Amino acid sequence: MLRLTVLLLACAVSLSSSAVVLENGAPILWAQTAGQVTDLPIQNGVLTPDPWHYLNRMSLYRLMIAATDPFMGSMGTTATENPMWGLAMQLGWMLTSGRLADPTGVTTCGHQTGDAMCVSTQSWWGCVNYYAAALPFLSAAQQGFMGAGVQVQMQVPEGVQDYCTTYADCATRYPDAMTKWDAYFQGLKASTESPLPDNEKKDSLLGLYWAAQMASTYASAACSARQSHYSSAEVSFANSWLNSAEYVSAAHFQSSLENSVPFLTPLPGRILQEGDSAPNIADLSQEENHTLYIFSWMKNINSLLGGTLVSLWKSAMCSVTTREKGREMLQQLLLNPSFATSSFLSIVTGMTTSC
Repeated sequence: MLRLTVLLLACAVSLSSSAVVLENGAPILWAQTAGQVTDLPIQNGVLTPDPWHYLNRMSLYRLMIAATDPFMGSMGTTATENPMWGLAMQLGWMLTSGRLADPTGVTTCGHQTGDAMCVSTQSWWGCVNYYAAALPFLSAAQQGFMGAGVQVQMQVPEGVQDYCTTYADCATRYPDAMTKWDAYFQGLKASTESPLPDNEKKDSLLGLYWAAQMASTYASAACSARQSHYSSAEVSFANSWLNSAEYVSAAHFQSSLENSVPFLTPLPGRILQEGDSAPNIADLSQEENHTLYIFSWMKNINSLLGGTLVSLWKSAMCSVTTREKGREMLQQLLLNPSFATSSFLSIVTGMTTSC
């Protein structure tokens, strides 16, 4: 049944003009994930989730969202304001676009001919996402969000050694990422006593959230050797995708379910092959081509300017007001094909003077 569902979703990707990131208004296969901590595998009193199984990995997001929702009052009035919804939907997109499958072809892990729910340890995308799923979950458990004294050890396939699996292990290998996730979860608890108005409280929490997510992204540099399994077009897109996070994080984007959908649906619904060159990839939609083109443009301009576009942008995102403008501008750049890229540069340059 699961394989059929994933097959149907994969077909929907190929037939539609955009990626499939929602199923019945929730991330892919959300209804089949763990609704409570005790639904995860447990061994000798220790939680042992298997992040190499899609449903287990998505369960980490569902449980973190549920555990932190009581602290999300400043984010808005609906039940889907939690910034972790963006990560959950991103994982769903990776599944339906084939990016969690074994790129080497040595196994059938993640392929429709094998175990469709398998997340390959050789997938660069699956590896990068591990740092944005396993690390925050281990931190959330350490900070008491999964229940008092809950211990967690991530499962790892035999013979695979380059992934940290416990809080202590990850804190030793990636101290910056774990410290920043701890700060985010501690900040959520502290926010309930904060006298700040909601808009400032929200901005502050999103600042902590994005600092942690970017620290996870930097830690995922450990995955880089896995890029050798992909075409140069896919590697270029992957690097542009990483680069785009610098802009989104500096603007304190609230990656709620509703806010994330427009940014995720134009992502490419399949792995890019040699010769794919946006905006002229025949079997991808106009929206997918536009997104790939803009991602590439932002990365290339930043490289041409010696990294100063990212620096300029970060400098401009210096206040609650400029970050709000920044979020609006990113929306225009990515979703409005008539928005001139030259306008982006001149506006960013102008914004830095107001800081």
